[in-house]
Amino acid sequence: MQLKRSPLTVRGITFSAMFAALLVALSFVNIHVGFSPVPITMSNFAIMLAGALLGARYGFFSIALVVGLTAVGLPLLHGRGGLDLILGPTGGFIWAYPLAALFIGWMIPRIKGKGAPAFILTFGVLMLFGSLLLYVTGVPWMMHVVPNMTFAKAMAVGCYPFLIGDALKAVVATLIIVPVRHMYPASRLVGGHTKAWAAR
Repeated sequence: MQLKRSPLTVRGITFSAMFAALLVALSFVNIHVGFSPVPITMSNFAIMLAGALLGARYGFFSIALVVGLTAVGLPLLHGRGGLDLILGPTGGFIWAYPLAALFIGWMIPRIKGKGAPAFILTFGVLMLFGSLLLYVTGVPWMMHVVPNMTFAKAMAVGCYPFLIGDALKAVVATLIIVPVRHMYPASRLVGGHTKAWAAR
């Protein structure tokens, strides 16, 4: 018998708020480089953790909450807010944040075990959705916003220099996520039938 989709739980909302706060805090850890409008940031590290540990629904909710409040003007990302940030050169990356958490939360529960295969698959999911997916929207939008920005230049200043850092963040996140998920699966953290919802 198929389980019905559960409503939001108090525990789920609480943990979503905690991971939203984590994203806000880690977004302040950013290094601006002279050759690119894109800073080195820890934001996608928070997204990896939120999606993997909260599941698809609450991972999306926690990150979308930050993006939505930032769009209406609250200075939550890098100490900034408003449409000038959301529609600026890095806006394409920010739009993809909630989707990254959603897809990570949808895929991670399908990875079983805790040995090397689980680590490798988890790392792959985090890199695919917590890193590469962000460039799918981020790079084209930067090309649109920045005058005379070609695709080759956009990749050179907005993608390639950050991949090694993204891989390191994915490794650290994997080392956290795999053991934590075995002790505290998403359903235990947030309550409700998150696994059934994610499998749809």
